[in-house]
Amino acid sequence: MQAYLFPGQGSQFPGMAKDLFERSAIAKALFAEADAVMGFAISDIMFNGTEEDLRRTDVTQPAIYIHSLVAAKLAENFAPEMVAGHSLGEFSALAAAGALSFADGLRLVKLRADAMQEACVSNPGTMAAILGLDDAVVEQVCAEITDLIVVPANYNCPGQLVISGSVEGVTLACEKLKAAGAKRCLMLPVGGAFHSPLMEPARQKLSKAIEETPLQAPVCPIYQNVDALPSTNPEVIKANLIAQLTAPVRWTQTVQNMAADGATHYTECGPGNVLQGLVKKIHKEAVTASQV
Repeated sequence: MQAYLFPGQGSQFPGMAKDLFERSAIAKALFAEADAVMGFAISDIMFNGTEEDLRRTDVTQPAIYIHSLVAAKLAENFAPEMVAGHSLGEFSALAAAGALSFADGLRLVKLRADAMQEACVSNPGTMAAILGLDDAVVEQVCAEITDLIVVPANYNCPGQLVISGSVEGVTLACEKLKAAGAKRCLMLPVGGAFHSPLMEPARQKLSKAIEETPLQAPVCPIYQNVDALPSTNPEVIKANLIAQLTAPVRWTQTVQNMAADGATHYTECGPGNVLQGLVKKIHKEAVTASQV
């Protein structure tokens, strides 16, 4: 079975999707629509901006969403039998699978980016990648730190789990995890504590918008970050989207469940190839490809 995967924040790069724009009238129309929805020429920043320009949260998330959707629209014989997206990528997956219109998805992504940035300012935090430990050990260490905020945030693949929380909480957890045998505890260059309780203000802001946005049943099941389970029910999908900002991304479990349900081929749709690498570490027999 053919699965399509959609990347999250961090896969942006200068010049992204410019080649797609130059060779396709469909891409040109989508970029014109995106610029209108955003209220500024995000296409110009994507094509001509610097790495620093693309790191702005109000640009990064919409840019990756736009690139991913343009790539999906231009894919030959795009007929997903299952889809999933990593964090932000879940919105791309839903739009590609017909559950959201391109414009509605972009409006939600824009609001999500703005709300997350505001939460980062009001509730400062950070994240760290923990390498070489079982998930259960990381979970236990985080659970034992009760006076500070630190939680598992991204179950990326076996032996790679990202934690998130206050700077003090993540720093203390890293010390304890090194003592427990972690190969590395790598502080990430992010602006806040994504997928942690510190994103609660953003979750509240996004909740109303998601509830009010029309969402159809997708053409195939989407495996969502919150529970790693397939769904085509719009109400379940909306509830999981709302919960996503403060809940962990269960990517390891998502790919395991897709494999158990028959996925053999995984195509990453959009910038970068991070998800293909993670899939290979979770489902070793998988065939992976890019649609960029």
